[in-house]
Amino acid sequence: AVVSSAIATAIGIAAGVAAAACPYSIFDYLLSMATLSGVSMPVYWLGLVLIIVFAIDLNWLPAAGAEEPASIVLPALTLGAFSMALIARMTRSSVLEVLGQDYVRTARAKGLAERAVLWRHALGNALVPIITAVGLQFGALLGGAVLTESVFGWPGLGLLLIDSIFARDYPVVQGIVLTFSALFTLTNLLVDLLYAYVDPRIHYG
Repeated sequence: AVVSSAIATAIGIAAGVAAAACPYSIFDYLLSMATLSGVSMPVYWLGLVLIIVFAIDLNWLPAAGAEEPASIVLPALTLGAFSMALIARMTRSSVLEVLGQDYVRTARAKGLAERAVLWRHALGNALVPIITAVGLQFGALLGGAVLTESVFGWPGLGLLLIDSIFARDYPVVQGIVLTFSALFTLTNLLVDLLYAYVDPRIHYG
């Protein structure tokens, strides 16, 4: 889930900023179609499609297990596809809203480079809703890890949870659920702390 979240956040933010830089262009429409597909595809179906294409037909990546570092690529992409699409859509809308502000137009009028306008001023002031989306999606990734690890045979907490349920090993099930709950709580706490870091107007205490 951590690797998937990192990949989804990096690619989602980059794609969202790129789409906001050229709104209503061909790239923007293609990204909208891709993100719509990303939020619509079930995790187990996408995992099977990736296995068929990249593991069986092309033989580029291993289909299951965790024997080599490349084994994490397909599970991470499968698990992060939904979050990547959602973060990209959120980033695009947030950055577009900021780009319409007066201080952004002033920065452009002063001759500031477009890259600095996008990444420093626009994205910097649009991070609060993006951080919220990333934090919420990390919780969703913990739940999606159960299906993803089952499809790819990845030896993680999700697969252990499924095996423990079928074996009626209730202490292990309770321990994993408690671990997921603690991770989700810590993620929400980290998100709240990041609010104050990215937005000086937010203070705690």
